[in-house]
Amino acid sequence: MAYGFARKIDLEKQNITAKQTLQEWVTFFETLEDPRGKQGREHDFLSIVMIAILAVIAGAEGWDDIELYAESHQVWLEELLELKNGVPHADTYRRVFALINPESLQSCFLSWVKQIIKETKGEIIAIDGKQSRGSYNRNQKKSALHVVSAWSNKNRLVLGQVKVKDKSNEITAIPALLELLDINGCIVTLDAMGTQTEIADLIIQQGGDYVLSLKANHPTLLDSVKQCFNPLNLRDGKEIISECSHESKIEAGHHRLEKRFCWVLPVIQIKGLYQQEQWNELKTIVMVNRERHLWNKIQIETQFYLSSLSCDAKLISRAIRQHWGIENQLHWILDVTFNEDSSRIRQGHSPENFTLLRRMAISLLNQETNSKRSLRQKTKRAAMNCNYMFDVLLSALK
Repeated sequence: MAYGFARKIDLEKQNITAKQTLQEWVTFFETLEDPRGKQGREHDFLSIVMIAILAVIAGAEGWDDIELYAESHQVWLEELLELKNGVPHADTYRRVFALINPESLQSCFLSWVKQIIKETKGEIIAIDGKQSRGSYNRNQKKSALHVVSAWSNKNRLVLGQVKVKDKSNEITAIPALLELLDINGCIVTLDAMGTQTEIADLIIQQGGDYVLSLKANHPTLLDSVKQCFNPLNLRDGKEIISECSHESKIEAGHHRLEKRFCWVLPVIQIKGLYQQEQWNELKTIVMVNRERHLWNKIQIETQFYLSSLSCDAKLISRAIRQHWGIENQLHWILDVTFNEDSSRIRQGHSPENFTLLRRMAISLLNQETNSKRSLRQKTKRAAMNCNYMFDVLLSALK
């Protein structure tokens, strides 16, 4: 009897702490406007939003999954949220998230991001786009949702996202995304689509530095940069020209061996680089050679970059390497763990809002570091164990 009484007290304390934690999360979304009409509001708006967030953390891929999560944890949720009429049905989530303003929802999410990130100086921010192929609607002639995201490698979370407008491309979305971010003192990495003089200007104006991939969309400049590296007399990865900074690295794993060589030249030492004056604060050009030894073949790739950073091959090589974090730690997870490409959510603002919920879930799960599990296993554990879900929410507030 004594043990049972003590156990009951522990559970009550745990529920009080969980309620306080969830209420703290609710405060991040208090400014979110309820888009529903004044009549027919059967369920509390913020409770709907919070259940959706919890369900997606637990791996929900659609509205029916959210309803199933809520029904499975109804007793627990009724202790923490305002659910006088029980948990909402799938159609309620569908209608509400089709109406919620995506920019307002993101603004609420970014209020949490700003609380988590205390120091951004020296942070490497990777920006890249991803398309949700399943959101394509042939009947309504709506193209698939294409979103450009900013990824913080150090904090392993999404810093913001912007939808690419129909009949447009990432070039127009990247500046809008940069304006949402505080990039002062940060290094921004972009693939070839973002290698534009206007984008480089904006990054410098906001106090950041850039490392931009240079490919065939700037053919004359690319040829000019290639010519700059031709005179280098490289022997076993060691440069002869003193002005050139160099780094080499060898990594082995997953049945493959990868050798990477990075050479950086200061622009001030170069004569006749094509239209170099158009690139704000352009200080260095970069050549990276990657040699991958697989079990059945060898792959060799050479890539060139423009950068506003000084001639430091170690720093620039790290920034280039970490740019792939947005592919490996975000885009791959979205497709493999959250099945984003298979999602058929299409109505109203739902596709954009649900993509944000997925990115929010990844960001929150990454803040919980006590469990040495994959993100897929973390989502399953959060679905099965309310205490672990509470741990995820609490870890993301520290």
